[in-house]
Amino acid sequence: MNRVLVTGGAGFLGSHLSEALLAAGDDVICIDNFFSGHKDNIRGLLALPFFELLRHDVIHPLFVEVDRIYHLACPASPIHYQQNPIKTVKTNVMGTINMLGLAKRIRSRILLASSSEVYGDARVHPQPESYWGHVNPIGVRSCYDEGKRVAETLMMDYHRQNKVESRIARIFNTYGPRMAVDDGRVVSNFIVQALRGEPLTVNGDGLQTRSFCYVSDMIDGLLRLMEAEDMSGPVNLGNPQEYPVLELAETVLRLTKSRSAVVHKPLPSDDPIRRRPDIGLARANLGWEPKVPLEEGLGLTIDYFREKLGL
Repeated sequence: MNRVLVTGGAGFLGSHLSEALLAAGDDVICIDNFFSGHKDNIRGLLALPFFELLRHDVIHPLFVEVDRIYHLACPASPIHYQQNPIKTVKTNVMGTINMLGLAKRIRSRILLASSSEVYGDARVHPQPESYWGHVNPIGVRSCYDEGKRVAETLMMDYHRQNKVESRIARIFNTYGPRMAVDDGRVVSNFIVQALRGEPLTVNGDGLQTRSFCYVSDMIDGLLRLMEAEDMSGPVNLGNPQEYPVLELAETVLRLTKSRSAVVHKPLPSDDPIRRRPDIGLARANLGWEPKVPLEEGLGLTIDYFREKLGL
């Protein structure tokens, strides 16, 4: 039995990861400050004997004994991370320093949940791990984008200087049950708006593209990456299928049988135009690639939100 720490364990990804670890027979310590996480996400785990919840903010040091650290703590949607940008930076930088310090002291392997946002408004397509990105360092999104880039820097420096066993997952758009109703990300936005009969708000002309990975596939990728040997550098995890945002809106309308209209709003500052991962490294070294088709994953997510909204 591995003793595993999951930071941000009550969040969307963290709760699914905690569930998977428990199913694999691990002893899980979940920490969360509930800035964007929710107890509802882990309510079914609280009574389990090998699950422990601690209310804790990673910007403060933590002292526990574990074998693995999954460092997921950080608001991931623009609405949440822009709500308090200084705290977002602190979470990415101070939180990562604290978790790396812990990993160094107890000689634990640590995985950072980084983001495709490190590529910014990419000038290379699809985006390989070797691409350094095109990021605005002083924009409204930079608290998250640059925060994740610094977190990656810290991971590599602790690996090189202190021999910490580090893993870096560059996570592309992920969706599924337990996304927050007010998440602000495109999949949850469209589904909630469609189910409520509200207009679907598309930024810009809707021709900008995204790649959508269902949550079970993402969790599988994180678990494989953590246990892979000699993989200290970044690894893209995401679905290489690319969809225009407008096409996603039309698909959600069809699957929900909604009569909602589509309305266009101005494109937010620094919003990337194209986003698609090159997952060659994950395929070759982890034997991983997504399996859940978009419409199947959307159907499962729609069912979740329909029940969540009582519709």
